[in-house]
Amino acid sequence: MSDLRITLVRSPYGILPRHRRALKSLGLTRIGKSVTLPSNPATRGIVGQLRHLIEVSERHAD
Repeated sequence: MSDLRITLVRSPYGILPRHRRALKSLGLTRIGKSVTLPSNPATRGIVGQLRHLIEVSERHAD
């Protein structure tokens, strides 16, 4: 199974409130912060909504 490394690269200023809540649920609170989350349909759905604000790289779990 692989994990996703998600990094916030753009400011959430001026985005929709539901997108701001989604960022907070991922644990992304400031620009440059990264989190590693499991790759599952729920996480990928949120990533799809926020693709204009984040960078995603795939990490393979050992």
